Amino acid sequence: MAKIISLLSRFKTIILMGVLIALLFAGVPESWAKRPPEIRNQDDLNITQDMHGQDLSGYEFVKFDLRGINFRDSNLTGAVFNNSKLNGADLHGANLKDALAYASDFEDADLTDSNLSNALLMESSFNNAIIEGADFTDAVLSRIQQKQLCSIADGTNSSTGISTSYSLGC
Repeated sequence: MAKIISLLSRFKTIILMGVLIALLFAGVPESWAKRPPEIRNQDDLNITQDMHGQDLSGYEFVKFDLRGINFRDSNLTGAVFNNSKLNGADLHGANLKDALAYASDFEDADLTDSNLSNALLMESSFNNAIIEGADFTDAVLSRIQQKQLCSIADGTNSSTGISTSYSLGC
């Protein structure tokens, strides 16, 4: 009886090893692999140069090249822009409330009249950005970013009625 149990145990081991080797050489479906965050929803986004007025709330733009994209009047509430390039992007009147933009580049971007309240903007760059009427109420910025933005703060947000300089705590 012990010989039969030992033989069955060896048989199971050989079958299991055969299946593992077959999977190794045959490959596994892509759906089995965990997709990295930077490509998680790229297929769903279908980014074009004109994203004007679209509801993109909660979308993830991780390591995206969004230079020059027109997001004017778009709903980007809770969107994630980590390590993304938004150089020259048109975000005029966009709702970026609760957005996360860690280490993103907003150089030359138009943020006129946009709502960035409660946004997390640490390590992002705003060189030559247009922020007239932008609302940064309770946005998380580094002290250096705040001083830089305060030096160019102007206007009042048409939706919230908050002045840019007040929202930045200048």
